[in-house]
This record gives sequence, structure tokens and C-alpha cells, in this order.
Amino acid sequence: MNHLLSIKDLTQEQLKNLLFLAKKIKANPAEYRRALDGKSVVMLFEKPSLRTRVSFDIGINKLGGHCLYLDQQNGALGKREPVSDFAANISCWADAIVARTFLHSTIEGLAEHGNVPVINALSDLYHPCQGLADFLTLSEKFDDVSQVKLAYVGDGNNVTHSLMFGAAILGAKMTVVCPPGHFPDGEVVVQAQELAAKHGGSLLLTSDIEAIGEQDAIYTDTWISMGDETDMADIKAKFDPYQVNAALMEKAGANFFMHCLPAYREVEASAEVVDGEGSLILQQAENRMHAQNAVLVTLLGQ
Repeated sequence: MNHLLSIKDLTQEQLKNLLFLAKKIKANPAEYRRALDGKSVVMLFEKPSLRTRVSFDIGINKLGGHCLYLDQQNGALGKREPVSDFAANISCWADAIVARTFLHSTIEGLAEHGNVPVINALSDLYHPCQGLADFLTLSEKFDDVSQVKLAYVGDGNNVTHSLMFGAAILGAKMTVVCPPGHFPDGEVVVQAQELAAKHGGSLLLTSDIEAIGEQDAIYTDTWISMGDETDMADIKAKFDPYQVNAALMEKAGANFFMHCLPAYREVEASAEVVDGEGSLILQQAENRMHAQNAVLVTLLGQ
């Protein structure tokens, strides 16, 4: 494991090891206080962020490392100077690059042209750090994640892609329910189904919300991705039947609700569910730091 660009690049053993290490770091943070001693991590952000920026910054500090944040004031990646030059220059000083970008190709360019580990903190195609935090959260609720039934309801996006790969590699059962025209990327679906078949899991896609079946947890995300200018009235017309509410949770027999945040109550999910007893949203948010710390320790640890 030289980088974390996508969960699909991990073997089952590597993914399980990351989740195991994340639990160890979470339970015994003092043992890892100097894990990144003398290490510096540069964070390149093209998009706004709350959880990703804060969880990486504080997490790196808790591991004894140093974090430097660069945003668009330093010039857009690939515009002020080529991505290849960004990567090569940062590699002269830093021990790793964390990047949150619009295009996944930018992440790939950083990994290709730099000579330090690159961690994808979100791109248009994948959100592996979120996926790791989500499966860490599920592993804290279920002894055997391969037996979990997870449904994703809503817009097929980068989070969906990472969840599909994670579920497939762990051998879990996942159902993806999207309005017509809003399914995940077709190539990603094929790759995830192949991985699911290899590891004994399954991946079902449907537009029929009535076919959601029995689930342990239901996951949703915002209906409009960051930067999307689509009219909300048009979005609601398509997505209203896919709102995650008490009736849908009861229909699926789901005990847990998941969301990567930010959440818009009474839009993609009802406030009753978002703030309900079975909501895992803050546990997921906290686990962003622990999952990312496991990645950092694996890539850079002393």
C-alpha cells in the first residue's frame, strides 16, 4: 500500500487491517502519540471542508506530526502550475500529500509525479476516507461486517462508489436505490460486482424504492452535490420518493441510519431519522479521524 486513492485498490486483508488499526488507535491514542514524529503532511484543498480538514489536521497532530493546509489562494491545482510540478515540489519537503480535489485525475497526477504517499480526501469519483470511517462505524456495531446488509438510497456519487467497493471487498450485502438517471458510474458498478462475487458479497441496484428489502442500515447523502447548480424544485420532483424517513426505516427493518454530512433535514432524510436513536452520523464523523489516522500510520508510521 503506497497510496490511498480508492478503496478498490485495497486487498481484503489490507482493508481489514486498516479497520483493526483504526480501532486500536481510537482505543489507545497515547500509544500512537509519536507515530508521525518528525513527519510533515501537506493538505491541498480545492473544495470547502469541515470534517475532512479538521479531522486530518487534529488527527495528524495527535499522531505527533505537522500539518500544512493549502487552499485555492495559492492558485488552482493545474492552473497556476502543472499538477506534476505541484507534486514534485511538495515531495521535496513533505512526507505525504492529502488532497481534496474536483477531478480524480488530479489525485492520480499527484501520485504519479510525486514520490511521497498520496491520500485521496475526496474527488469527483471516490471518497475513500469516508468509506473507511463508515465501515469502521459498522464494525463497531456488528461483530462480522460481512453479514451486514447496507442500503444506499439517493444520488449515486463518489460516496456511493466507495461504499460499494468497501462492501464488496468485505463480502457484505449492499443494495443501491437511485432515481432513474442518477445511478453510480457504470464501470464502477461492474468492478464492484466483480469484487463482491470474489469475496462472497452481493451488490443490487434498483430504482424501485419498494424493493429495498430487509436492511441493517440505510445510508443517504445530499441530493445535490457540492457545486451543482441544478434547480432544487427539479431535484425534489425526482428524489422526494427516496427520502429516508421513519416509514422507510420501518419497511426495511433498519436499526441504523448513516449520512456522510452535511445533512439537510426534511430533504434527503427526515429530522426524526437524522436525529433519532439509531442515527450513526456523529460516530461516522468522529471515525473519520481514526480511520484516516490508521491510513497515515500505515503509510508513514515509525
